[in-house]
Amino acid sequence: MNKLLIFCFATLMSCTSTIAQKSDDMQNKGEIIMSESQGGAEQAGFVIIKDEQEFQNVIKSKQGTSLVELGSEPVVKYPAFPVNKKVVLYNIGSFRAGDHTVREIKNISVKDNVLYVEVPMRESGGMQIQVLSNPWFIFSVPSNYQFTSVQLKSSN
Repeated sequence: MNKLLIFCFATLMSCTSTIAQKSDDMQNKGEIIMSESQGGAEQAGFVIIKDEQEFQNVIKSKQGTSLVELGSEPVVKYPAFPVNKKVVLYNIGSFRAGDHTVREIKNISVKDNVLYVEVPMRESGGMQIQVLSNPWFIFSVPSNYQFTSVQLKSSN
């Protein structure tokens, strides 16, 4: 949790030194397609998913094993692949405790080829069992967004 707070604070400080240009076209709410608390990479990072097949392969690789009745085929229900949008897989990183699943995107913006994704700050209070988690989420942004990196920003 401390790593996330330090990361968010550093991101906020780097954003306050320059003013982002805001236009109606560049300020939108991103759409979360899928979000899980396990299955992501240990290091934070992103990948742009290019097509429906790659989208299904990513979901298949991230989903854990499931119980299937003997003699039946496993059924995987894929979310719809967005049309005319960029689809981004973001691995948040590795955490020792707490729930770091992203459930909402408040705002997205692009500045200097960086896609800033604003998510609500979540407090996971109380004592918790020390469990490693590697949360990830897939979200979409307008197709005209041009970026080479993604940064999460937390907000209240």
